[in-house]
Amino acid sequence: MNRFFYNFLRDKLDVNHNLATYFNVFFNLLTIAILGYLIFKILRYYGSKFLKKLANKTKTEFDNILIKNSFFLNLARVLVLIITYGSLAFILIDFPHFLEYAKRFVNLLIVLSFVSLVKSILQSIKDFLRTLPAFKDKPLESYVQIFMILLWIIAFVVSFSIVTGKPLLRFFTALGAFSAVLLLIFKDTILGFVASIQISVYDTVRLQDWITMEKFGADGNVIEINLTSVIVKNFDNTITSIPTYSLISDSFKNWRAMNHSGGRRIKRAIQIKINSIHFLSDHEIEHFKKIELIKDYVTEKSDEVHLYNTSNNIDKSLLINGRNLTNFGMFRKYIDMYLKNHPKINQDLLFMSRQLSPTSNGVPLEIYAFSSEKEWIVYERIMADIFDHIFASVSFFDLEVYENPSSLDITNLKTNTDEK
Repeated sequence: MNRFFYNFLRDKLDVNHNLATYFNVFFNLLTIAILGYLIFKILRYYGSKFLKKLANKTKTEFDNILIKNSFFLNLARVLVLIITYGSLAFILIDFPHFLEYAKRFVNLLIVLSFVSLVKSILQSIKDFLRTLPAFKDKPLESYVQIFMILLWIIAFVVSFSIVTGKPLLRFFTALGAFSAVLLLIFKDTILGFVASIQISVYDTVRLQDWITMEKFGADGNVIEINLTSVIVKNFDNTITSIPTYSLISDSFKNWRAMNHSGGRRIKRAIQIKINSIHFLSDHEIEHFKKIELIKDYVTEKSDEVHLYNTSNNIDKSLLINGRNLTNFGMFRKYIDMYLKNHPKINQDLLFMSRQLSPTSNGVPLEIYAFSSEKEWIVYERIMADIFDHIFASVSFFDLEVYENPSSLDITNLKTNTDEK
């Protein structure tokens, strides 16, 4: 066909030799492009329909994932380019000079198409592994990315060799001398890859883990772990990107263990005014016996204290003498019993009320317990209900919660002073 078209241009249309040659080359290349496009369309259309029918009949999901990630589309492209490369020698047999450049160009396209084919395979493997419980929360993106980086480096080297016609060995020799610069350029990538391996091996972070990292303002769920960054969707719906190696070099908090445990911790304190704490008189003790949760405790403890004071002939004309009960101690016991009987507190885990070191704002009384409900909204409501009850109960024990005076308090104090 080459000779026929060339002779037609020169003899019938009276085109000179050089121009006829160029027209012939253009015609042949156009023929290659049209044939390649037609073969690609045929493979893509009929092959795709056939493979989709075949995939729907199989039990495995892997073939469906391959179709989703355009594996067969990329495979068809590679096959068409290989067929085209094999046809070049026949079509351009009379034009060895153009044949060399055409082969280089098609080889370059084959390399790039092969990279896309391998990428679709890796993406399919990653998506398939995501369907397995063992790999559902692993940082697979990091491994795909590092493999793709290596593949692109190899593709770049091969492409450079194809374009320049230089052997690969010479390029790798030059690359060795350039390795220090490459290490500097890909420093973050190398650190991220090492960090990804450590994260996977030590299982420090998984997908959907709730992590908190104040340095980067992250407080939310991990939605992606890749080679260079960990993407966190914060609870305010903002997105935070954390360098992967920072999860190895810096400290952060992972709440996964809490989610897998029997409860979510409640740890909060209220401030009790020190001057509201006092010993209990007999009348007050009788009053506390009416409180359902602690009536047995009050009876038992008051009898114990009375027996001790009587046995030791303690002068009780002053309350400070001997052993005594306090309203603060009764309040702590009441909170303990309240937590013990609360349906949303995990009774298998530690719970208590404890007195912390006094401060200028009073005595902190800390409630330490674990909510059996770990979902954030439910947890917050349970904790709020508990402290609503505690704040409302303080006055029944003749205690006061410390708080700084407001402008209204100061105004009322001034008004009372002026009236006097």
